[in-house]
Amino acid sequence: PQVFFLLLAFLCVMATAVKRTGLVCPGHTRPIVDLAFVNSADGPLLLSGAKDSTPMIRNGTTGDWIGTLEGHKGSVWGVAFDSKGARAATASADFSVKVWSANTGDELLSLAHPHVAKGVSFAPDETRLATACQDKLLRVYDLSQPATAEPLLKLSGHSASPKRVIHIDGTTLVSGGDDKALLVWDARTGAQVASHAVSDAIGSIDLCTARNVLVVTHGSTVARFDLRTWAATSSAVAGGANAAALHAADALAAWGGSDGLVRIGGLPAFDVQEECRGHFGPVHALRISPDGEVVASGSEDGTIRLWQVHVGREYGLWRATDEAAQ
Repeated sequence: PQVFFLLLAFLCVMATAVKRTGLVCPGHTRPIVDLAFVNSADGPLLLSGAKDSTPMIRNGTTGDWIGTLEGHKGSVWGVAFDSKGARAATASADFSVKVWSANTGDELLSLAHPHVAKGVSFAPDETRLATACQDKLLRVYDLSQPATAEPLLKLSGHSASPKRVIHIDGTTLVSGGDDKALLVWDARTGAQVASHAVSDAIGSIDLCTARNVLVVTHGSTVARFDLRTWAATSSAVAGGANAAALHAADALAAWGGSDGLVRIGGLPAFDVQEECRGHFGPVHALRISPDGEVVASGSEDGTIRLWQVHVGREYGLWRATDEAAQ
């Protein structure tokens, strides 16, 4: 009888401990360094940038390959969609930023830069594009102008290469990189509004508009900046933090670091609830889908993996489990 009850208890634990299984998205041949999600008219899309010079667009629900944007001759360090998912932008080591049709894959615009381009961001109204370059400058372009036109603005303030740039809204830009500083800019004039020092080089910047929070990773720390006050709350996380994102609705965060694990944790303490295993190298990029159902991670191993947020729920290629129904 004792053995029976022990076996029954074990089976009950196994039934409730439903683990996340990552869907593998092959295709790239070198490390993944940036990812971007968007809700398009055709459903969620996922854009990836990698050191193999070939950004790819995938179905954001299933990870199925849709197309490859061909034209860069160097590593693609930064990627972004416009707000509708109609256009994609890519920043490359070939000293260019390119704008593409996300529907056809056609190159629409190529903007020459004097050094390696690292980051890119569409303005919310989609009329402007901000870029981050290894020459320490940010640039803002009017997308209605030809590729040969000078940028509308050149923003100087970083003392080392900025890696990421992101529009908070139509009036505010944020950038961060190797100089251990998060800089805030007036997107209309190019004036620097504020500077926030952090303890290490900035690896990623992610905007969670539902929580009015900017998520910034540096070293083994995830910092959350309140966009109303710019007050920062920092948390040291297990495994390091190359990239992180917050779930818009649930009190959850996801992050990835040098040990190759994707960790799902609770807020506000970032206590680890699950370690998702599958990557065979450091995690460099991580995003949560707009509908909050998928965590996408990109790794040194050249693969993208999709992890279901609500385990046991029917979504995409995942099927519902009896435990979730109950």
